[in-house]
Amino acid sequence: MRSSCCSAGTRLSRRFSEKSPFKDERGGLAPTGCHVYERIKVSDLGASRGGLRRHAAGVVQPRVASPQTDGHVSNLTSPSTYKMSPASLLLCLCLGAFVKCAAGGEWCYTGCAHTPNHWADLPGSVCGGNRQSPVNIDTSAVQTDPSLLNFTFVNFLSQNIRNITNDGHTVKCTLGGNNAEVSGGGLNGTYSTIQFHFHWGDTEFHPGSEHTINGQRYPMEMHVVNLKKGLTLEQAMADPQGIAVLGFFINVTGDAAASGPWSALTSYLTNTTGAEAHVTDTISINDLIGSVNFSKFYRYMGSLTTPNCTEAVVWTVFHEPVNVNRNLIQRFPQKMGLTNVYRPTQNLKNRQVFASPATPLPAGHPWCYGDCEYNASHWNLLPQSSCGGTRQSPVNIQTQNVMMDKQLGAFTFVNFDNKQAIDYITNTGHTVECVLKENVVEVSGGGLGYNYSTLQLHFHWGTPHDPGSEHTVDSNRFPMEMHIVSKRKDLTLDAAVQTPNGLAVLGFFIETNQTSTSLSATNGWKTLTNYLSAIQNISAKVELKEELSIDDLLGSVNRAAYYRYNGSLTTPSCNEAVVWTVFKDSVKVDPNLVQMFPKQTGYSNVFRPTQALNTRTIYATTSASSVPGPVVRLLLLVCLCLFL
Repeated sequence: MRSSCCSAGTRLSRRFSEKSPFKDERGGLAPTGCHVYERIKVSDLGASRGGLRRHAAGVVQPRVASPQTDGHVSNLTSPSTYKMSPASLLLCLCLGAFVKCAAGGEWCYTGCAHTPNHWADLPGSVCGGNRQSPVNIDTSAVQTDPSLLNFTFVNFLSQNIRNITNDGHTVKCTLGGNNAEVSGGGLNGTYSTIQFHFHWGDTEFHPGSEHTINGQRYPMEMHVVNLKKGLTLEQAMADPQGIAVLGFFINVTGDAAASGPWSALTSYLTNTTGAEAHVTDTISINDLIGSVNFSKFYRYMGSLTTPNCTEAVVWTVFHEPVNVNRNLIQRFPQKMGLTNVYRPTQNLKNRQVFASPATPLPAGHPWCYGDCEYNASHWNLLPQSSCGGTRQSPVNIQTQNVMMDKQLGAFTFVNFDNKQAIDYITNTGHTVECVLKENVVEVSGGGLGYNYSTLQLHFHWGTPHDPGSEHTVDSNRFPMEMHIVSKRKDLTLDAAVQTPNGLAVLGFFIETNQTSTSLSATNGWKTLTNYLSAIQNISAKVELKEELSIDDLLGSVNRAAYYRYNGSLTTPSCNEAVVWTVFKDSVKVDPNLVQMFPKQTGYSNVFRPTQALNTRTIYATTSASSVPGPVVRLLLLVCLCLFL
């Protein structure tokens, strides 16, 4: 653990102490606005250079002006006249201060006893409450609120960052002066802007936003923290809307020119806990936010996202992300030495997420593999879904039960060797998809009975350490699976998905191998994975500039040995329109290239669990089932009779 002290959102006092035992460096009493449980370390209280500092024994004492400071010691005259500035007040709420919550009450994201799953066990914590943050925003369940109109931002452009601090859990930026304000946007009053900070994943672009949209996480999230004007600490903590936090998703872009302010900001990052850098560059909140549309946002009532998780926050999460160059995003975990600094999403319970009238909401119902209302076990509840049907895919291929079919002969592959056939690569929000140029690639033969035009190919995977193929063989799962999707040439796509054999999908298992037997396959997968960093955003797509064919990805895999059955699409609406071909031999790919899929996209376990075979039969070519299960049973019966 990098620090033994709490930072954002740590345990708070419900009262001010006017009988503090702490003495300042002038011999007088030092006031404190936070209750002391064991030791309190306040390394940066307030936006000014004044504040408190911790001596070696753990006693907090005020920091006086020095020749290196601006000479301003804020509100440190006497206990009776002490008042906290808005900045000091909120930072004492531990959105910038380090506080040791209690003896042994340290918290962290990973690597200590009190990880997020155990924050509720901390003394005085409300992290197990009923309106916790962050949450997943399921856009199908969001309600439009006509009162969520435009915001009014004061001095978001003129007030610049004064200090940047590594607080042991994140990087915190405080502004010069106390004049930045926000109001409107459905907020119940005017709020003073105190500071902003960030949440991120790891150095290999694992996403690290705290809030998610339809189960999808962005690379980073920026929180602009504001305190309701005119409230005391007690009042702010008791007010369900005492704190207003503006959340901005941060997305990846390849445009370096669009990230000038971010380049300046990240130049101040350091891995020294407690280190504070004075910012000489001119950087405002507006500079960092850029062209985000402030009229499109989500609203709900929640909490601080770090201990003690006080439920006093009105949350605004903006719909449009801030676009930042991928190299600058990577600087946060690299230079700070902190990874995966975000709290997992919390149960929404009986709360409602609202959207401003300008926020576009989907006409359909979003689905996911993991954490959303319509996960794989509930796909059958989606409108017009066939996911609860009787011939669903994928399935487990029990090799002892497959039937040999001599009609399953060789395939004819047209333009599988065409190195310009792939038009572009896209991030669908669920997988990586390579879209082919129209009417270029075809497949026939192999018992299909029709000519099929190949439309696209995509992938399914698990985690860097767990397999994620959709089909299994004798209940064994492979690291990945590639699906090549084709439709009957004589049908439109709409007609094909309503026809039992309208689609043909070729499934290839992907297996890890440090030294691929095919140089073509190795080079092909290197070419493909080089594009993954360019499509980390949902709906992002990149035109394929290099030569790459389907054959380059398949390498020398045996295409004469395969299994066949009738099934469905493996994603909603799971139309039962697919003739499935699952090849026996696997494509061998370097494990580092396989791991790039979950690491670069941020998606893990993007596969549907196997479905019941029901009354269907799985067939196999002679080479895929040299001794079919029924034949084995017959031979065993004959042998048994010989001994009777």
